Amino acid sequence: MSSEFANKVAVISGGSRGIGREIALELARAGAQTVIVSSSADNLAAAAKTIAVGGPAPLAIAADLRTLEGCQQVSDKVRDRFNRCDILVCSAGATRAGNFVDLPDQAWIDGYALKLFGCVRLCRLFWPMLKAAQGFVVNIGGGAARSPGADFSIGASVNAAMGNFSKALSQLGKRDGVNVNVIHPGATETERFYQLLEQRSQASGKSVEQLTQEATAKDGLRRLGKPGDIAALALFLCSDKARHIQGTAIAVDGGTTIGYY
Repeated sequence: MSSEFANKVAVISGGSRGIGREIALELARAGAQTVIVSSSADNLAAAAKTIAVGGPAPLAIAADLRTLEGCQQVSDKVRDRFNRCDILVCSAGATRAGNFVDLPDQAWIDGYALKLFGCVRLCRLFWPMLKAAQGFVVNIGGGAARSPGADFSIGASVNAAMGNFSKALSQLGKRDGVNVNVIHPGATETERFYQLLEQRSQASGKSVEQLTQEATAKDGLRRLGKPGDIAALALFLCSDKARHIQGTAIAVDGGTTIGYY
């Protein structure tokens, strides 16, 4: 796939850590010019060094994607530097876990502001360039969109909203020549995963070790997911081989989701 991605510009929000960083790394290895976005300049700097080893050095943009101004900043910088965007991956999002009655309004507002509204705004701002490039959008949701739990009510509802938004956007994508799809990762070994376990531990009284074992045992999984599992699918969904996949949400969870869809 390397020649296919050469000279293409791929913007990855949440690209400094975890799944987003792994997707950026795979796109760079395939020849794409990546743009990684995060609120942390330090995390971006560390990720940029890793990504540059495997492909073109990324453009790193520190921005607060919870705000329209931050999203606009990213769009403006990409337009000024490259004047194109072939791929947009929305992977930013850090919703809190915990007992529903203990989660304050601000936790809900922050969760929606970054993961849902950040995604909506980036898609809207980059759409003209994506349309011109006949490009691809891949939004990273989460398995809780389909299998919600009481201790992750914010993330479950945000991920479901993100999936529904993406389905609606794919209808515009059919007209404008932009493929829009969603990946719903299951339990995946990232820094974020262990932060959530800490929050769930506080809410449930169970230890992090016990929750880690339950994450695989209760669903009969052989192992937890790896960021590379998600990145491999994202790379495919951004390739011409996936042109006939439109408006689809795909779980990468080892079989955790037991519903038909």
